[in-house]
Amino acid sequence: MFWESVVIALDGLRANKMRSILTMLGIIIGVGAVIAMVSIGMGVRDKVQKSIAGLGSNLLIVMPGATAPSGVRVAAGSTTSLTYKDAQAIAREISGVNLVAPSVQRQYQAVFGGKNWITSMQGTTPDFLAVRNFEMADGSFISQRDLDTRDRVAVLGRTVADNLFGEMSPLGQTIRINKSTFRVIGVLATKGQSAGGQDQDDLIIVPLTTAQERMLGITHIHSISVQAENPEVIDQVQQDIATLLRVRHRLQPSVPDDFSVRNLAAVMATAEETTGTITLLLGNTAAISLLVGGIGIMNIMLVSVTERTREIGVRKALGATYANILLQFLIEAIVIGVTGGLIGIAMGLGASYTISSLFGWATVVSVGTILLAFGFSVLIGLFFGLYPARKAALLDPIDALRYE
Repeated sequence: MFWESVVIALDGLRANKMRSILTMLGIIIGVGAVIAMVSIGMGVRDKVQKSIAGLGSNLLIVMPGATAPSGVRVAAGSTTSLTYKDAQAIAREISGVNLVAPSVQRQYQAVFGGKNWITSMQGTTPDFLAVRNFEMADGSFISQRDLDTRDRVAVLGRTVADNLFGEMSPLGQTIRINKSTFRVIGVLATKGQSAGGQDQDDLIIVPLTTAQERMLGITHIHSISVQAENPEVIDQVQQDIATLLRVRHRLQPSVPDDFSVRNLAAVMATAEETTGTITLLLGNTAAISLLVGGIGIMNIMLVSVTERTREIGVRKALGATYANILLQFLIEAIVIGVTGGLIGIAMGLGASYTISSLFGWATVVSVGTILLAFGFSVLIGLFFGLYPARKAALLDPIDALRYE
């Protein structure tokens, strides 16, 4: 009886093609929309996670100037509150710290031959490479000797290298940065864009002391990147850094911090929570069309019961039981849900890949999402087909045979 009911249901769909397509349309759109919307949400979450992780693992960033609860930086004039000695003290005195990389930065125009490019010059130390998860594509990174001698050497990001040198190797070449000459000793491997759309390859790295004394004429630094040994100690390291800097800056208990310590692990957790909420909202919004599709199934099944009243009467007269009639109409509703769900899966996958290729948005298609959407479509068919099927099964055979 089961397979016979499936065959009858498929025959019914083929006999009324247009009505069947319109009935399944809500399910198709619902399943496709759920898969596409959730894949976009998961793609955004994945991109944000990779971007934050790409800044460095177990990373803390110390910035000058206090931060108000609203996120607005306060304490005018406090932007010069951090020094290279603060960074050295953190590396020397805080347990649980793996590497420390202080840095300064400013926008400058880099020139080679007849080409020029405005980029971010960063002055930093040799540990910057490991702390910020950069890799070398060619040549070498700045060394402690370069730092001690204030040497004019530079490491280029891929974007700068391509715009100044094209296909030519930049190693050993001399470039001008704000009228000062620098010898190129290395090129960084491509890192791509950050979550905010910033090109992480658009930079030039020089020794910290060179940037401070020969380029900027300052003694303070703009930020300190601190890599903790492992995720378990990062919160303690954050507290210890704050305590150390307050002591070094001679801040009284009533005076607020003249610095801020950002924990990127906490930032990532917040970002995951936010993007997860967005993904859930997108999925729930798309799932509404599944409910609309279920109402469509109920409507058509009620029409089908009315149209086939005499057929039901004949079946009951020949010995069909309540369970036989109920099963027949339930299977027809489920077949509509399954067929619509399968077409919707194909539509959702196609929409995800199309969005990714046309707009450049990152999409992540999850097998779990596909199974959830498909299972929901089957349950929708079952739930909304139950009332029409029960109505058909409860028909009195004599009344059904008399129906015109």
